[in-house]
Order: sequence, then C-alpha cells, then structure tokens
Amino acid sequence: MIIVPAIDLIDGKAVRLTKGDYNQKKVYNENPLEVAREFENAGLTHLHLVDLDGAKSGHIVNHKVLEEITTNTSLKVDFGGGVKTNEDIDLAFKCGASQITGGSVAVKNREVFEDWIQQYGNKIILGADVKNRMIAVNGWLETSDLHLFAFLDEYLSKGIEYVICTDISKDGLLQGSSNELYSEIMEEFPNIKLIASGGVTSEDDLKRLQDINVYGAIVGKAIYEGRLSLETLVKYHKV
Repeated sequence: MIIVPAIDLIDGKAVRLTKGDYNQKKVYNENPLEVAREFENAGLTHLHLVDLDGAKSGHIVNHKVLEEITTNTSLKVDFGGGVKTNEDIDLAFKCGASQITGGSVAVKNREVFEDWIQQYGNKIILGADVKNRMIAVNGWLETSDLHLFAFLDEYLSKGIEYVICTDISKDGLLQGSSNELYSEIMEEFPNIKLIASGGVTSEDDLKRLQDINVYGAIVGKAIYEGRLSLETLVKYHKV
C-alpha cells in the first residue's frame, strides 16, 4: 500500500474542508511547498494535490502551486480539481503532474475523459466521489444519479486502472474510513488499483485498509490535526 498525503488548495494555501463544505474551511499553511517538502523529507514519495478553487470554478486555478511543488520536490503528484478540458490537462501535465484525477469530467463529458484514457493510459485516475453510494460532482456540490458500482464497471471496461474513491460523508470528520465500502469494491473489482480517501484517522484505519488490499490510502486532516505522525505513515508506505 502506498500512503498519499493530501494538500487541498484554496487561494494558493493549504486548507482542509469538512465533508466538502467550502464554508467549513480551515487554513493549515500559507505555503503548500513547505508542507510538500515536509512529506518528502519524511520519506513519502507521492502527493494528492487538489485545486478546490478549480473544482468550484470549472477550470484549473492553482496551477502555479502545482508547478512550484513539482519543480522543487521529487514527489509524484496526482492533481485534480477543475481539470475539465484538453487545455486544462495539457496545463497540468506541463506544470509537472505525474497523474491527473478526473471526477466531474468523467460524468459530464465522457467523450473527453475517454479520449484522455486512450491518450494517457495509466496517467489518468478516475475520481469517484460518493455520497450514499451515488457519484457526486462539481466539488461535491451536486449528486448525480449514477451508482458507484455501475460507474466503476463502465470505466474499468474503458481501460481505467487507478481509482480514487472518496466517501464524502467521512471526509474531514476524523471518524475513520469507509472500510466496508472499500471491501465491497475490492471484492467486486479485484484488479482495480483502489486508492481509499476520506476519514483516515488512526493507525488502525491504515491496518484495516492494508488488510483490504487497497493500492493506496490518502491521508489529509489526520496529518494536519496531529492524529497521525509522518513516521507512522512512512511505516505503512510500501512503493
């Protein structure tokens, strides 16, 4: 399992939301590069970077932060939030992203997203943000009528390998991850490279996710609130 620390961006700052609510925002660091360097210095190799301004506005906003991190660290950055067009994805890769996560675009503009899968292969991650097993879009502000399993099944048939699944009801609450949901996904789709996201709070969560055999776990608020040390995360990080 790889451990992927997360940095969420609003106004170029490292923030966290609670349950995806932009009104429940907490700024943790004015300098995201500083945070990324801490992760790198601890021995972590990956980073999940989310442009929350981009997710809300429908186009990339914080690309300069992405470029600053990829230029000044060796972290493999997966970038998401507001990547909706070919221009957006070109910009993100140009700014150094190793992988791109597409969520809303995979629901609302399937043709474009399928083209990206064909063109970029495993550099594309499917972002499956879920609320009561239904897919949510546009920075979690809107729930679609798509069921998670049908959504995964469709895109796995199109060649997607990597999936970040975030349970919105758990995100930012520090109440544990959706292990039952991830177990069901792994049973249904054993070949998926599933990256669990949302609610990872304790070492016990990491142990359980490891037992479920997920590919990776994204950890955000638990780091910033001091619930999980970087030393503990590195212990579970096996590339």
